[in-house]
Amino acid sequence: MAIEVPRSIQQIGRELVVVWEDGREDYFSLERLRRECPCAMCRGESDLMGNVYRAPKRPYGLGAFLMHGWKKVGGYAIQIYWQDGHNDGIYTYELLRKLGEATETG
Repeated sequence: MAIEVPRSIQQIGRELVVVWEDGREDYFSLERLRRECPCAMCRGESDLMGNVYRAPKRPYGLGAFLMHGWKKVGGYAIQIYWQDGHNDGIYTYELLRKLGEATETG
């Protein structure tokens, strides 16, 4: 099954809006996206044995839930730039789609 690709992505206020090629629209609060950051520092990394290593939890700083930009990464993801300087997370289209669908059912 092919992964859906966004037709457009834009920030509207404190939300990131993704309109998919199939017509679906997902509205993500910026705070939720930051809390779901997929980077190794935020989510941890797995070794070959499946053990997950995480850095100690850090409090969110000033501007942590404010976005000052984003860019496409290849044809499969976006990278978000947060006002507190964090920008390591690569949000794949697959991840964004799953987050949107989880919002719909949850």
